[in-house]
Amino acid sequence: MSKSEDYRQTLKKLDDWIPFLRENSGLPGPRGNLELAHAVAREGNQKQFNEFLSFQAEENTPEVFLVFSGVMGLGKLAVDDPRLFGQLREYASDSRWRIREAVATGLQLVGDQEMDLLLNEMQKWSRGNWYEKRAVAAALAEPRLLKQPITARKVLQILEEITEAMANADGQKDEAFKVLRQGMAYCWSVAIAALPEAGKPMMEKWSNSQDKEIRWMIKENLKKNRLVRMDADWVKQCNLKLERVA
Repeated sequence: MSKSEDYRQTLKKLDDWIPFLRENSGLPGPRGNLELAHAVAREGNQKQFNEFLSFQAEENTPEVFLVFSGVMGLGKLAVDDPRLFGQLREYASDSRWRIREAVATGLQLVGDQEMDLLLNEMQKWSRGNWYEKRAVAAALAEPRLLKQPITARKVLQILEEITEAMANADGQKDEAFKVLRQGMAYCWSVAIAALPEAGKPMMEKWSNSQDKEIRWMIKENLKKNRLVRMDADWVKQCNLKLERVA
């Protein structure tokens, strides 16, 4: 039995989850208890999630773990109640980075059940603000969601559109843009590894960009081992192209 499954069995026996979640949150600390959060999202109901979301929680506290778990739970519920995507979208711009992460993780729970629903919703978010774009990229750049070529191709196109919006954009010094850029520094590599024949030409094109932020983003993706394992010679050629443009 996995750790997450073990937590699920424990939660089923508890009348009040909150003391257990606080005690086992892993916070304060560098990493919250993601296995427990997944168990909460899968076992919980909307009433419980709403209670978790009601906490006024500061970052890196047991209480923010409750909010994190509640946000993830909204993702599970959004499959059957798409109106909840609006609430999730608001959390995508939250000032707390853990809550922004919870949005991406919750959206992946949607993809586990209804990938077409997730892709359609992410098309809408991808036209939103920088934080919303970052949620899109982080949610979709997950190998388990990209096993079907048609899905990987759609994700690559969404990343292409986000990158086009980033190139030479106003507001590149904004914190939200920096958060997006950091996320996109790995997201491309995940999608390209899932469908190299479609992704590699896109990366090659962006390797010619004159925008320093885009070049940095491409260079960071090229450092990922998944791309080196995929085609080390191609990675080398892209890096040479970046050097010539610089």
